[in-house]
Amino acid sequence: MEHRFTFACALQRQYPPTLSTLNHLTMQQIISLLSIFAVAAHAATYDLPPLPFGLSALKPMISKNTLQIHHGKHHAKYVDTLNSLVAGTHLENQPLESIIKESYKSNKSIFNNAAQAWNHSFYWQCMKPKGGGTPDESSHKQLCDKINASFGSYANFRKQFAEAANTAFGSGWAWLVSDRKGNLSVTKTIGAENPMVASGKLIPILTCDVWEHAYYLDYANLRPSYVDTFLEKLVNWEFVAENLERAMDSGRNWSC
Repeated sequence: MEHRFTFACALQRQYPPTLSTLNHLTMQQIISLLSIFAVAAHAATYDLPPLPFGLSALKPMISKNTLQIHHGKHHAKYVDTLNSLVAGTHLENQPLESIIKESYKSNKSIFNNAAQAWNHSFYWQCMKPKGGGTPDESSHKQLCDKINASFGSYANFRKQFAEAANTAFGSGWAWLVSDRKGNLSVTKTIGAENPMVASGKLIPILTCDVWEHAYYLDYANLRPSYVDTFLEKLVNWEFVAENLERAMDSGRNWSC
């Protein structure tokens, strides 16, 4: 009886609102209650990251309503579904990148939700208020040099990136990717796929989400207008430059 009372008091201190009558429970009831808490503790292996800006920070380019639905509903759903799919498996608590690579050919449901969780987290960081336009050479010389070396000019890069974004059939993503030497190229993926699985050794340094939920409330079916706005007024070149630096440093692990 003494052990049960001590055990109950310890739980009651941790969960006072729900366990106010704990001393009246049997040991079996306490064990059952503990199992519920254990499940709840494992239910959020991966968390929905907060936006790196306020819900109204990107207006009028991207509305508060779009961000509330895109981040609070779509992105959140990918994270919640991923947690439920990996719970109790060997993938639980693994790095998101590892789950993406391992599940790509073995479990499409896990892959889709893991990749979409990662893609969206990366996408939010690719934008900032008062961003976009040509990157500042004085602040991002290495990035500007690599863009010029790989594409001939920023204008050529912009044209290729916009074309990739606008021609991704259905739902997908446009990417600026780098190899370990800083050679840049533009690619696009369909659905949840990203360069980690679609292109092997190429590393994403910028992305634009062209799923309709990213832009339809603000631009209707005018995807090219959304893509132009993304490039001209939203791109976070500081984040892109940091990603390029990581990509070129083969001695460091890379992640979003």
